[in-house]
Amino acid sequence: MNTAKPQSKFSTVFRVTSGNFIEMYDFFIFGFYASYISKAFFPSNSDYASLMLTFATFGAGFLMRPLGALLLGGYIDRIGRRKGLVLTLGIMAAGTAMVAFIPGYATIGIFAPLLVLIGRLLQGFSAGVELGGVSVYLSEMATPGRKGFYVSWQSASQQVAIIFSAALGYFLNEQFSPAAMAEWGWRIPFFIGCLIIPVVFQIRRSLEETPAFLAKKEHPSFKQIIQALVTNWPLIVCGMMLIVMTTVSFYLITVYTPTYGKNVLKLSIIDSLLVTLFVGVSNFIWLPVMGALSDKVGRWPIMALFSGLTLITAYPALNWLVANPTFEHMVIIELWLSFLYGSYNGATVVALTEIIPVHIRTTGFSLAYSLATALFGGFTPFVATWLIQTTGDKASPGYWLSLAGGLGLLATGLIYRGVVKAK
Repeated sequence: MNTAKPQSKFSTVFRVTSGNFIEMYDFFIFGFYASYISKAFFPSNSDYASLMLTFATFGAGFLMRPLGALLLGGYIDRIGRRKGLVLTLGIMAAGTAMVAFIPGYATIGIFAPLLVLIGRLLQGFSAGVELGGVSVYLSEMATPGRKGFYVSWQSASQQVAIIFSAALGYFLNEQFSPAAMAEWGWRIPFFIGCLIIPVVFQIRRSLEETPAFLAKKEHPSFKQIIQALVTNWPLIVCGMMLIVMTTVSFYLITVYTPTYGKNVLKLSIIDSLLVTLFVGVSNFIWLPVMGALSDKVGRWPIMALFSGLTLITAYPALNWLVANPTFEHMVIIELWLSFLYGSYNGATVVALTEIIPVHIRTTGFSLAYSLATALFGGFTPFVATWLIQTTGDKASPGYWLSLAGGLGLLATGLIYRGVVKAK
């Protein structure tokens, strides 16, 4: 009996985060192969313009997240955690298949970028509630006093996707020539994602509903959910500010790293993918460690410390890197930023599940997370590219990250000093 419970918990965590893995995997590989995708679907006389169109399309998927948070989040809060998580996986699968199989611009013209955009919008709509649904599920099945540790596996599963994506990219670039990768090799990771989806779908279907949801005798209507969100709008805004730090740092050190290393620092794509791989491993370590630590010392000390460190060190760190653009220096700086991200996020995601009222927990969490991603995090590659082009300063993405750290620090103070609270 004593060994059955840990096995059951492990199995549940694996089942619920498996869908989160594939969701994030598809988002990552779009960013990883942005330079190839830009040439296939957004041809232009300017490499900068082509890349900006690609990152704009990447960011457009995030604009659908708030809508997905409201509609799918309301569905999950009314119907159940399990059913909602199965539905989000199905929507995401449709978007993934579209990006994988759409012919390039040279074959079908303007329909190519339009269909890619539709695929990204479907993925964004699904992702709007995926992270919230997984986080809430983990918080409701966690053993007492260990919520931070359990909820941290939502973000940790994303790191597995990073590690897998980066390792796959490294292998493909070792096996195929640059010309082959540009022509068709970049599609292989998308095809692999399509093959993984049916397996993940079967795994997620076996999930059980959480006891916390089953224990509720009444579930709010969609109208009641909207009314509660309006009543708690200051809390949702502060929750969004908390997550800005998470999403900006995450997309900067993962999705944007291969492009930054290759196009800005002029390192090889192999070196850039290796750095991304190291970042994924580092994130995977720090997230559960800091999630567990937050169970012991509290959420706010960790959140305040690491958002503050991000505020004051982001630009100096990147400035040192661009002055000495070597593989070793990029590893050092990216691992430092990974430490900041993993430590802050390990405490912050579980904190957001705790401050949102229980009857709108999935919707409120997802809306705060989605707004942060749509308005800030998802456009990080776009903003970083624009800042470098506009200012001529290759370290200028550090300003964007510092802003995110400042918002996280401010929101932590407002929430934990009781200025903003649930109603």
